[in-house]
Amino acid sequence: MRAVTYEAFAVDNSRLRYGEVPDPKLGPGQVLIKVRAAGVNPVDWKVMAGGLEPMMDTVFPVIPGWDVAGTVVAVGPDTPEFAPGDPVMSYARKDDIHAGTFAELVTVSAQHVARKPASLDWAQAGGLPLAGLTALRTLDRMGVGPDDVLLVYGAAGGVGSMAVQLGVDRGAKVIGTASERNHGYVRKLGAEPVAYGDGVAERVRALAPDGVTAVADFVGGQLEVTLAVLAPGGRNASVADPTVEQHGGMWIWVRPDGVKLAELATVIDRGALTVEVAQTFPLDRVAAAFDASRTGHTRGKLVIVP
Repeated sequence: MRAVTYEAFAVDNSRLRYGEVPDPKLGPGQVLIKVRAAGVNPVDWKVMAGGLEPMMDTVFPVIPGWDVAGTVVAVGPDTPEFAPGDPVMSYARKDDIHAGTFAELVTVSAQHVARKPASLDWAQAGGLPLAGLTALRTLDRMGVGPDDVLLVYGAAGGVGSMAVQLGVDRGAKVIGTASERNHGYVRKLGAEPVAYGDGVAERVRALAPDGVTAVADFVGGQLEVTLAVLAPGGRNASVADPTVEQHGGMWIWVRPDGVKLAELATVIDRGALTVEVAQTFPLDRVAAAFDASRTGHTRGKLVIVP
């Protein structure tokens, strides 16, 4: 099969290669997926730079990518949940860094796979798993509900836009930080937008004079603002800043979870959640996708379409 690989850590794209690699082996309880789309996430190039080396084993050559949507080609022994031809999606992170989704084929544990919603095209489904599951886990951990005022940092981004929609679906009042060019988009999602930069805490307070009851940080570096706007007894969580734990917050690390991914699919089928795709790239242009992701200004998702 064709895939993108790298054989050493690098902070740039210099180690990325595109070419033929062996097809993946299919074990018990696994499904072999023909990749139709694979979402790009900042963690992909951060992992390539060695960012998770203290935490996870790396086996070179590495195929990057943790998101996938595609068609089941085959199932391993004792895997009755799926059959060839099923359209599926998965957050396909494994226990080591080696066999990712920027390839024509990938094997994934059946426990981490869910059926693709018919209402999403392949690119949207490929961009959903990691971002959607991160947003869902963040709101679940904080117990966000209809009595909450939820502040979302990065409300126009891949994860933030889904957290906004999930918060609105739960009945919360949602405030979202975004650049001014994305304010119309954030309003469309159902949140009140506020601009980044100096005075953001005051702008949030103007919308929530009694403070916000929950803060979802998908940007990092926002703890000072969080502490300034959080109401007494409020909850805060971050995917980017572990120091929130020192202030009663939660550091979120999303897990592969087919059941939770299927839960997201039901929200999508109800029309309460969609996936904004900013741009798609062919498999041989992963480097360009990484460059776009590094800018930090993407509205919605970047997706590889082999």
